[in-house]
Amino acid sequence: MQRACVSLLSGVTLGVLVPVLAGAQLSPPSGAPVTLACPADNDLYAALRRAGRSWPRYDSAEAAIAAAPAGGTVMILADGYPERATQVADDLLERAAGKQLRLYIEYPARLPGIELGEPRQAVWERMVVASDAFAPQLPKLRILAPHGCRFVPVQASDPQLVLGRVAGYDRAVFGLPEPAFPMLFDLPGRRVTVAATALSRFVTGRYGPAADWIALWNRILATLVPGEAHSLDFVPALRPALSRDEPLPTDVERHTFKAAVRWLIDGKLLIHPAQEAEIHRLLLDSVWTIPAPAADTPIGDGSCGILEGYESAIQPDGSQRRRTVIRNDCNTESAMCFAFDWALHKEARSGEVAANLLDYTFVTARARHGQRSRPTHPAFGFIAWGEVAPAWLVATYGDDNARAILATLAAAACLDNDRWDEPVLQALLANLRTTGPQGFRGDRIDVPQLEQHGWRHFHDTPRVNPSPHFESALWACYLWAYARTGHREFFDKARSAIALTMEAYPDRWLWRNNLERARMILPLAWLVRIEDTPEHRGWLRSMIDDLLAHQDSSGAIAIILGTSGSGHFLAPTSNAEYGTREVPLIQENGDPASDQLYETGFALWSLREAFTATRDPRIKEAEDRLTDYLCRIQIRSPRWPYLNGGWFRAFDFRRWEFWASSGDEGWGAWCLEAGWGHAWITAALAMRLMDTDFWDLTADTRIARHMARVQDDMAINTGGPWTAPGD
Repeated sequence: MQRACVSLLSGVTLGVLVPVLAGAQLSPPSGAPVTLACPADNDLYAALRRAGRSWPRYDSAEAAIAAAPAGGTVMILADGYPERATQVADDLLERAAGKQLRLYIEYPARLPGIELGEPRQAVWERMVVASDAFAPQLPKLRILAPHGCRFVPVQASDPQLVLGRVAGYDRAVFGLPEPAFPMLFDLPGRRVTVAATALSRFVTGRYGPAADWIALWNRILATLVPGEAHSLDFVPALRPALSRDEPLPTDVERHTFKAAVRWLIDGKLLIHPAQEAEIHRLLLDSVWTIPAPAADTPIGDGSCGILEGYESAIQPDGSQRRRTVIRNDCNTESAMCFAFDWALHKEARSGEVAANLLDYTFVTARARHGQRSRPTHPAFGFIAWGEVAPAWLVATYGDDNARAILATLAAAACLDNDRWDEPVLQALLANLRTTGPQGFRGDRIDVPQLEQHGWRHFHDTPRVNPSPHFESALWACYLWAYARTGHREFFDKARSAIALTMEAYPDRWLWRNNLERARMILPLAWLVRIEDTPEHRGWLRSMIDDLLAHQDSSGAIAIILGTSGSGHFLAPTSNAEYGTREVPLIQENGDPASDQLYETGFALWSLREAFTATRDPRIKEAEDRLTDYLCRIQIRSPRWPYLNGGWFRAFDFRRWEFWASSGDEGWGAWCLEAGWGHAWITAALAMRLMDTDFWDLTADTRIARHMARVQDDMAINTGGPWTAPGD
């Protein structure tokens, strides 16, 4: 278990380098003892004890002040947090003043002569260093995250720390937020420092970055008790599996794979039949999250689907809430992970869950009993974005359909079961007939659009959309389908779109970043499989070169922002914009983060397919390095078993910590998704363990035998605007 331990010699180092907090001229004399009022499990108290500091502790502020020697320091930590603010009566403050005590008070319920608001919980707010008091280790405008902390709104002059909505990776690039709620300040004319929240709960609340919180506390302690060495020693609530330089254990990839599959179970995302009706009710009421699972929360078998994952927001107790959404890409991608576990280890439960998830998606789910199941309807064959909730049922994203198709093909191959071939072929042809003549389908097509225009409108309308994020997975599907069925339209549309997209690269791409480069490699690799020409190899080589130019020595693929231009996936342009739309995890190029939701999983899988298509050893080396990195940064958390074995969206490969700018309105830095990156990291690990790739794994498919019948079914609707029977 990794520990965090930092020691600073206040009498020497801090006296020279560290300006003390405002009001520090009131500090007690050097060597005066500290008395704490807090529960025994308070994080700060525990970290001090583990570091060898044996300051006396009392359960109440009254007892601590009574016991403290004159001229000493009393730290009154938030014992009722987050439910109850800290009660410190005026007469107690007067007693402390009479003994010349220096006080530190957290999360106060009242303060003499100061109006306090009702406690509230931070949502998008982060903490910012508002003065030079902590420099140089924590310069002014440094961002820290107390996550979803409860705090007391208060007015105070010259606060050292403030809380507010602020953009930036670890620095408030647009200055202090407005409004800015004081978080650490001194009471005028008193020997009292106040924290408006529980700063001492930094372990339980998973505050970050960890090293900055250690530095912050050492500075606070140096102010309260100058002239002494202060250190903290604690075990983080969760951590990456391995350090950056730790030797990799034998069979690390297999252990990582098993932990990733286990997370899908221990995360308690598989919906149990006893929970299904309640989940559906919540979805119909647009309730998108539920609390973290309890120890006795039942685990389903896949027959009711799987929840999307965990939201990014971290609660005051360090927990995270589950997302109630039932996404069909997550259903199928999770099925793929379980199916690989069956193929590798013959785990009977995994084989059963994989088959049940696919049956749910293609047979029993509500979406399979509506328009998408009727050949007379233009939406026939499509895989719905999600289940139950109208907002999710109505949408059809091409990239989500593509990943569901690919995941199902891989799962079917692992299970040696072809009963899902026909609905997969329906989905392939449904997407193909709504793909325009140049090979582009657009980001999404909703059912009302299909009914208004008919599918032929989308088939015949010229359209160019050079966005690998939204388009390229379907091109990969089409190339795969052409190789297996010989249906020429699959190849022609994919080849046309790929050529136009490479012609547009990079200036006319939607986002112009590594996210899209990682997605583009897969269809380019499979194009080489089908037509191995110098041009096609050149396209693939250039895309891989540009992606790997940003591979860190750790193996991470750094997030890179595209140049300014079209696309909504851009960094916030103001503090107010933070948390209002989809944004990247970094504020500017050079911020050292990787994205496990959108980038690294797809990069790993794509590099695998590119290597097996070309046998280029340079690609294999990059694949191996990225694999090592992902094995190292998998979550380990005995305290939160429902997170153990997953991958958070964000990882800072310089700090070696789960950290980034978390301003994305839906999928922030600490979210976990049952599908997407988690699934394709897991699948790529499995294919490495099996010494295969997707192309060869699925080579024996017999999907073509359904082609004639499915084409006949698709032809029932002739493509014009649709009206309900009887209208």
